[in-house]
Amino acid sequence: MEGGFKNKEIKSAFLIFIIQLIFNAAWSVVFFGMQSPAGGLVVIVILWILILITILRFMKISRVAGILLIPYLLWVSFATYLNFSIYRLN
Repeated sequence: MEGGFKNKEIKSAFLIFIIQLIFNAAWSVVFFGMQSPAGGLVVIVILWILILITILRFMKISRVAGILLIPYLLWVSFATYLNFSIYRLN
């Protein structure tokens, strides 16, 4: 992994990682703070997609790093199901 942040692939993966972290924080604000299951559902679906993209980008750089993000994707998948269930019940 030569070049660090000078490497475009690493920069791109890091940027996507930061964006998904922002969406992760935004979900709590929207779902709990604004008490909006519908808004939370939109945010968490975008978050899920961003995590998948993050995994794919990380896999190109380090297979281990990509694999270590899979439990995070599974957890967000479960949270998405719960968010959808709450949205549907309201």
